[in-house]
Amino acid sequence: MKIILATLNARYVHASFGLRYLLANLGALRSSANILEFDINQRPIDIAESILSHHPTIIGLGIYVWNASQSLQLAAILKRLRPDVALVLGGPEISHETDQQEITQWADFVIQGEGDLAFAQLCQQIDSGQKPSMKIIPAPLPDVAQLKLPYDLYTDQDIAHRILYVEASRGCPFRCEFCLSSLDIPLRNVPIEPFLAALDQLLERGAKQFKFVDRTFNLNPTISTAILDFFLHRLPQHPNLFLHFEMIPDRLPESLRQRLTQFPPGTLQFEVGIQTFNETVADLISRRQDNAKVEANFHFLRRQTTVHIHADLIAGLPGEDLNSFAAGFDRLVALDPHEIQLGILKRLRGAPIARHDQQWQMVYCSHPPYEILQTKLIDFQTMQKIRRFARYWDLVANSGHFVRARALIWAEGSAFWNFWAFSQWLYDKTATRTHGIALNHLSEFVTDYLLSRPDANPQTIADALSADQPDRSLSKQLPKRQARHQRAGGK
Repeated sequence: MKIILATLNARYVHASFGLRYLLANLGALRSSANILEFDINQRPIDIAESILSHHPTIIGLGIYVWNASQSLQLAAILKRLRPDVALVLGGPEISHETDQQEITQWADFVIQGEGDLAFAQLCQQIDSGQKPSMKIIPAPLPDVAQLKLPYDLYTDQDIAHRILYVEASRGCPFRCEFCLSSLDIPLRNVPIEPFLAALDQLLERGAKQFKFVDRTFNLNPTISTAILDFFLHRLPQHPNLFLHFEMIPDRLPESLRQRLTQFPPGTLQFEVGIQTFNETVADLISRRQDNAKVEANFHFLRRQTTVHIHADLIAGLPGEDLNSFAAGFDRLVALDPHEIQLGILKRLRGAPIARHDQQWQMVYCSHPPYEILQTKLIDFQTMQKIRRFARYWDLVANSGHFVRARALIWAEGSAFWNFWAFSQWLYDKTATRTHGIALNHLSEFVTDYLLSRPDANPQTIADALSADQPDRSLSKQLPKRQARHQRAGGK
């Protein structure tokens, strides 16, 4: 028996958390299994060569929205070359609308849901010659307290060069219809003591970056304060820590606030999903959010902590037009997050958002990542302009290269509509080059645009661009974007 666990990550730096959980829970078969990680820039035929060189009996392939197209090619190659090998598919992408996907025809088995234990059971059945008669295997929701933690499977190479994913909980109690996590009921917490012990071992091995994949890190203050205390107590011995958490935007009790003020710059990053400020739209997609508390929490984080805030907003939600989105964007800019990720709505397989397709004339791309093309309220041409806006916002406003200069683009007016005008101007100048604009060229474009406006003050513009030049001493100590934001006085 030889088991190969494989997937295609978006980039090398993204270590596969799911594969490590599968391997950790293989029981007696763990010694017969290996993890092989690839990325989406590698050719499927070369990946197949690497996998088959290990002469596997079973291949477990992790399917996600970012690798679905390449995985389809890989699965077809593997089964054409080695039809005798058992190909097992799992992951969020294949767990829903399974029978509608072409890749299913190449699989011997598909595990739907959390496969930590179901995959091990399937491998044992294959090993004993008792293959299940069913191709599609719904996995019972595992008790996370019974799962073996996977953190010892991070190698020294992983620790030195990759993001380490960790989780203190699974699932989400909320029902936001655009998200697959809304299906993961109930929320389950990992036993805190063995979890923290595993993190302690990673720290002793030299780990510095931890990305928590919990959807609602701050939902249970008892657990979240225990985790923050754990890192606070170890900061003197491990001063270069970087911790990423996904936070519920309207929940920040005093116990958390007290601890957040104690972390030094460059240590904490919060991903805060706002998604929409339009309360009618929020109700439509079953999203609960107290916007007044959101604003109060942002003010606290920006004024009294050094937390780096990465806020999310979604364009193309059912019931939201461009003017409503612009108003929400301006409201978010006024709260002064360090970065705003302007996401385009995706119809992930299985997500309840599909129930709005007819009423709101939602038209999505049929291929991954299934982004919205147009809605009843936003036509295709406007959606394309929003896509370009999002890309340019990331290059200019989020990158940290233009922290002072970006403020000149929208001056005292609407951040959205002024940047919208810049976005259209930049697209006209660069034709279809929405990607790959070199930094020096982008700086020239920003300068030219600012100077072209009737109210341009050349000295003010020159001072802003000069102040935005990199400080190498900071960039060596902090994550790149954080270093640039802090250099410009954005904490």
